[in-house]
Amino acid sequence: MSEPPKPAGARPFDGLVVLECTTFLAGPFAGAILAEFGAIVIKIEQPGSGDPFRKFGTPTERGDSLTFLSESRNKSSITLDLRQPKGADLFKRLVARADVVMENFRPGTLEKWGLGYPVLAAVNPRLVMLHISGYGQTGPYRDRPGFARIAHAFGGLTHLAGLPGGPPVTPGSTSLADYMTGLYGVIGMLAALRHRDATGEGQEIDAALYESAFRVLDELAPAFARIGKVRGPEGIGTTNACPHGHFECGDGAWVAIACTTDKMFERLTQAMGQPDLARPDRYGLVARRLQARAEVDGLVQAWTRAMARAAVIDKCLASEVPVGPINTIADIFADPHYQARGNLVPVAAVGLGEIVLPGVVPRLSRTPGRIDHVAPALGHDNERIYGELLGLRVDELAALRVEKVI
Repeated sequence: MSEPPKPAGARPFDGLVVLECTTFLAGPFAGAILAEFGAIVIKIEQPGSGDPFRKFGTPTERGDSLTFLSESRNKSSITLDLRQPKGADLFKRLVARADVVMENFRPGTLEKWGLGYPVLAAVNPRLVMLHISGYGQTGPYRDRPGFARIAHAFGGLTHLAGLPGGPPVTPGSTSLADYMTGLYGVIGMLAALRHRDATGEGQEIDAALYESAFRVLDELAPAFARIGKVRGPEGIGTTNACPHGHFECGDGAWVAIACTTDKMFERLTQAMGQPDLARPDRYGLVARRLQARAEVDGLVQAWTRAMARAAVIDKCLASEVPVGPINTIADIFADPHYQARGNLVPVAAVGLGEIVLPGVVPRLSRTPGRIDHVAPALGHDNERIYGELLGLRVDELAALRVEKVI
């Protein structure tokens, strides 16, 4: 199968064929990562409507949202109705040529259509299949619908976010669990592909949104199991270290300052011009600072409010105190470090001009990933994929369109 022209340079997943039958964010994000590093990711969408994610977020003149243009980067788009027998048959023919299938239907949906893993594995025993769902493929809640916001709540993350005594909030108002599940999905696929290459055996991967949120809650599980501790929201600081949080500056901007050790606090007091605060009989020991968190944070807050953010950062850095600005997206676009690292990548998009996308992560020294193009229009690659991969003729494709199979 030939691919559209791409810049020269080998990538780790060159030649890997991935069928992405996913909607919204976790699956598309996983597919985007694979595509950045060379995989042939074929996004399979419902004829006529496509992925609802195309309409989620800020719209463009093309009708597709900016979020979709970013998170379906580098992919091909074909349309296929898996619910129709002819659609299921075409899908099996694609599976025979694929390495990976990704899906995020409700558990049991593909089985209902006669496309469960045992059926697909009979077609291609080397197939790796990633399942993404809110609660996983097993358990009493497997049939419940799931979104990132629900996963944050059920997984224990939302309870930790916000100010003490205030309502629980979604951290950053982002789809964090979707992105994390996409990352875990890629990890699972890489592990399964390594096993397949060694043994010839494919396998399934079960990724649940709530488990991705739960997995990153540091000591919550062992602390509750051991001492019954139930952590709540800690606001702009933390109960584990002090001063360790967010501080307003004289110009109304904010910084994050981290002091996890006595040595770091000593450096901060030097930056503040108040080295006596680091004496053992004052706040020099972490136990004393934690007992007097409000006092210590107040002293630091009074210091930061006495000058503009740039001055606070300069003084902290001069004393090797971990500090950073709390950036808005406008700050990020103006920051020289983001520019130097190539974190903001302008990509030409037909009919839309230039779209700026987040860059590829992580960075590989010999075979780096890259962004070749933004997300394709719905069904953009029908002729190429069906023609070159499955050998369908023009008249056959026309008939399938009339029947609304594609």
